[in-house]
Amino acid sequence: MNEVSRRSAFRAAGVMALVAGAAALPSSSRARHAFADDIFGGNSPLLFHSPPLQPFRDELPRLPMLTGTDLSLEARSSVHRFHADLPEGPTFGYGECNYLGPTIESVQGQPWTLRYTNSTEGNPLAADVDTALHGLSERDREQTATTLHLHGGITSPESDGHSEMLVQPGESLTHNFSGLNESAGLWYHDHAMSMTRINVYAGLVGVNLVRDQFDSGSADNSLGLPSGEFEVPLVLQEKIMNPDGSMSLRTNITVPQGKWEGGGTGDVGVVNGKIWPTMEVARGMYRFRIVNAGSYSVWNLFLSNRMTFWVIGNDGGLLDAPVRTESIRLAPAERLDVLVDFGSVEPGEVIELRNDEPPPAQAASLGAVPMPLFCQFRVASGRGFAGEIMTMYRGGKGQPALLPEIPLAQVQRTVTVNQPSAGLSLAPPMMTLNNLRYSDPDIEMPAQGAVEQWNIVNTTLEPHPIHLHLVHFRTLGRAPVDLAAYMRDHPRPDIGVKWAPDVERYVTGPLAPPPAWEAGAKDTVNTYPGTVTRILVRFPTGDELGFDPDATFTAPSSGNRSSHDMGHDIGHGAGHDMGAGAELQGYMWHCHMLDHEDHEMMLRYRVV
Repeated sequence: MNEVSRRSAFRAAGVMALVAGAAALPSSSRARHAFADDIFGGNSPLLFHSPPLQPFRDELPRLPMLTGTDLSLEARSSVHRFHADLPEGPTFGYGECNYLGPTIESVQGQPWTLRYTNSTEGNPLAADVDTALHGLSERDREQTATTLHLHGGITSPESDGHSEMLVQPGESLTHNFSGLNESAGLWYHDHAMSMTRINVYAGLVGVNLVRDQFDSGSADNSLGLPSGEFEVPLVLQEKIMNPDGSMSLRTNITVPQGKWEGGGTGDVGVVNGKIWPTMEVARGMYRFRIVNAGSYSVWNLFLSNRMTFWVIGNDGGLLDAPVRTESIRLAPAERLDVLVDFGSVEPGEVIELRNDEPPPAQAASLGAVPMPLFCQFRVASGRGFAGEIMTMYRGGKGQPALLPEIPLAQVQRTVTVNQPSAGLSLAPPMMTLNNLRYSDPDIEMPAQGAVEQWNIVNTTLEPHPIHLHLVHFRTLGRAPVDLAAYMRDHPRPDIGVKWAPDVERYVTGPLAPPPAWEAGAKDTVNTYPGTVTRILVRFPTGDELGFDPDATFTAPSSGNRSSHDMGHDIGHGAGHDMGAGAELQGYMWHCHMLDHEDHEMMLRYRVV
């Protein structure tokens, strides 16, 4: 029996024992979620559940806008009501937002600064802090260290929101952003070491819309795109709520509170901070800027009447041509730029944004089912934006240049995504890249100007969206791999020893090209179980960037966790100091399932 099968068998045996115990729960406890059964089609006794909530009780919030080149933003503690029938619960928010943050509008070619201040007090999810994770201690329950990462930003290393560039409560840090990004939908979020899943779930998330001379955001933009009230950011999440209005980071009863869980699904859809909201739409075209800001789940998004929509862009900006589709798969951290035309829909009709993607393997083994619903659109009688879908959004008059041709790789690099077995324990497995801890010194060091093909081998039972800081890349495709033979011929050593064997002789089928909507510039790619995902990335030079991507920088003198606060120090490897005032260098690449990133599925890399 191979390692993957053995781990599955051990976990299944433990789950069956827990099911037998849960069957003895009082019937009233099981019946309490009858309404949820109607929506979800399942109510596993191994999972926590939100109280019954009626969909479409709240209007979809419009996130406030923040514009300019000299901005200030603070992370602060607040309270927020997620649903009309729930009390207010404790949250984090950016700026004046009680939850989430304002949509920041920036312009290509215009550098901008952001003075970021951590004004948080305590943490709304303090009981969920696992002090056994890399660098954490009991202090982190009461004093929340934060960072701010502009996800997808072409950013100098000292302003990238490095996970060790921690800002403690009462401290500030100024980020200098380059303005090098093309027009795109980026997002910003907390990235604090071992606390990302907690701080993001608590609310530290916002959108950054980058404009340029073509996609200006104004009504007279040369691309004929909806603007103003007809351009709407949609921050998608899923949660489990408590009856008192607070959020539950815990998803299953098999992991005690205060212990890292490994990831789990929610049972209510949250859009812009509201559970299952509704939005009135005019009979016309809307531009939705969608981000999967969830911690764990991949979603297959579609409209309930199965009407078609058009994908015109993704992570790094516009596609050459729109892609017409009825559904699209979106992994954590991926973004979509979508046009939906309600012009032919009859007034009074309601259309829901839905999901039918099965949960990842770990959640499914505990009885999780798809969280099926995000929001509702109510079609009004008034006419809205009446523009046309263009045949091209690049390469024509008044348009940006076509996406560049995909160059030939100069370097082939194999990397692996792993979940080393926890043995006979029911505890979730540890997560690694290349079988390494975050602080292990054997890191990737691509050369400035090099064109590299990364072959990402997913040896696990779950999808893993992999994100590279600083760069954008092109997805070449995915191919199946004989994992049993790969792992038999190359036994994985103990954690801390790099393990990334060449995969080519174990590929068992042709390379499946990416779907058309995935063909543009990306910063996050979803890797599927038992496959090799091939991406092509060019690492920029300092001359092109206007800054040295390999420059050293120093963490705030008091903003870093000091050496005596390193907790159990699971990930603290030799040769890397996470102490106060530590000298840092380079960027990070990691899984964007946030629980995984927080427990070692993140590595440093340098562009040398």
